[in-house]
Amino acid sequence: MSGLSGYLSRRLAVVTAGAVAVSVALAAGAAAEPALRHHGPPHGRTALTAERCSELSAVEIEEREIGLPTSGADIESATWDARGFCSVVGWIRPVNEGSPSMQFQVNLPGDWNERALQMGGGGYDGTLVTGLDPYTAQPVGEDPPILQGYVTLGSDGGHQGGPGFDGRFGLDDEALLNYGQQSVKKTHDAAMEVVEAAYGQDPDHMYFIGGSQGGHEALDAAARYPRDYDGVVANYPAYNVAMMHIGAVNFRDALYGDRGAGWLSPAKTALITDAVYATCDGLDGADDGIVSNVVGCNEAFDVETLRCPDGTDAGETCLSDAQLESAVRITTDHDLGIDIEGNSIFARSALFEGALYQGSAGFGAEPQPENPISGTEALQYIVLDQTAKYIVTRDPELETMTFDPHRWTERIQEVGEILDVTDVSLNRFRAHGGRVILTHGTADDFITPHNTVQYYDRQVAELGERRLHDFLRFYMVPGWGHGQGPFTATYDGLGALEAWVERGIAPEGLVAADANEDADRTRPMCEYPSWPRYHGHGDVDDAASYSCVGG
Repeated sequence: MSGLSGYLSRRLAVVTAGAVAVSVALAAGAAAEPALRHHGPPHGRTALTAERCSELSAVEIEEREIGLPTSGADIESATWDARGFCSVVGWIRPVNEGSPSMQFQVNLPGDWNERALQMGGGGYDGTLVTGLDPYTAQPVGEDPPILQGYVTLGSDGGHQGGPGFDGRFGLDDEALLNYGQQSVKKTHDAAMEVVEAAYGQDPDHMYFIGGSQGGHEALDAAARYPRDYDGVVANYPAYNVAMMHIGAVNFRDALYGDRGAGWLSPAKTALITDAVYATCDGLDGADDGIVSNVVGCNEAFDVETLRCPDGTDAGETCLSDAQLESAVRITTDHDLGIDIEGNSIFARSALFEGALYQGSAGFGAEPQPENPISGTEALQYIVLDQTAKYIVTRDPELETMTFDPHRWTERIQEVGEILDVTDVSLNRFRAHGGRVILTHGTADDFITPHNTVQYYDRQVAELGERRLHDFLRFYMVPGWGHGQGPFTATYDGLGALEAWVERGIAPEGLVAADANEDADRTRPMCEYPSWPRYHGHGDVDDAASYSCVGG
């Protein structure tokens, strides 16, 4: 299990989540036949220069040029980068006095390939996505898209704040609506005005890629604004923040109820996950620190084998009855009893399937939370606390341990309409000719993979498997956590999307590479519900030694 232990020794704090919701009435255009576009500016077009870049600081963006309510936008700076592109930073002004402005950035290559890529944020947003970095899960060593000739763009999601989960922005209605669904469109429209000023035309193809909250934003782009985008990649998407955050009362009650009797310390959590890997690692034919056969693992693993002899806590080598009950509770679907965008089920944790719940994604340093929170609580409690205080009740003094969601049913449903995209159809995006690549990791210890399975199942129920498969592919990647994990997946999502949209070549044979330090291994990306099984011969670190089975 060197891969697992090596990952644990290197794990960094990962805090990302997000949300999505409410539909905007846009007429869906007819599907267009995709055409292959060459890279580089067409013959005769003048490339963007440093001199022309500086002139872009004078661009004026009126409110009528942005398709949702704003007070227009101002350009703060236009700066030429010696690597051959122009970075334009601006601010989209709010409608309401006192609401925050939205910062955005659009980067314009001197040698443009006539494509644009919008990138999503993370957590509660609040930090400018510059568009200068690699996209989510981009293969290591590849140039970021701006250096490949793409126009790139991003924003702060509609407000400014620290990284992670500081919910105070949610006290402002306009900031909350921007975060939940409108920042995607406003950023797109403002950036397209800059693109038009720079090149005299819009991009021929417009893409969106993100993970977690950025995955939410990718699904927002497709479902709410289908005529603006040709393809999106949504990695481990936080498409239903209201349900995920409020549904986390299940974690609160399991871990902190009865004065913390069921709390799972880092040592107790490791006891569980070590037992899971000891039972399940080899079920895919390879002892590699990855649980790939999740169905087989659910059948084989029995947490009761970890019970302390008399059911009382006897130290770090066993679980008390209260701790067993807690572990079973969070690994069981929880009916919140409140319908949010057509769903009342808070999906079960993957704790018994390879999710590790250590570090910042763990169950906290103490068996009881503080108020205000210290930041060392269980991550699921932190998001519950911030959303309950600043978005649902709007009472910063709320005692979250006594928060009863059923007293706030109507407000929670209203918040779901703002923050969740659970029940917003992708059918207009399909009609437009759009394409979706959807991924999740089996070892995600923040947004459970079963949450995205719920989303996928809803699409199948609405559209049918055949029609859905024509424009959406869903990949479940074993060992991938919330952007990290025992197998930190990277893959050519942009290349696959571009080939599908522009040449009609649907994704086949996608391969993920492990980006963990010192890792040198690949695995096939299998369409859900299939998973990679080792052939029993060949290099265990080579994707060619595996076949997708179980679909």
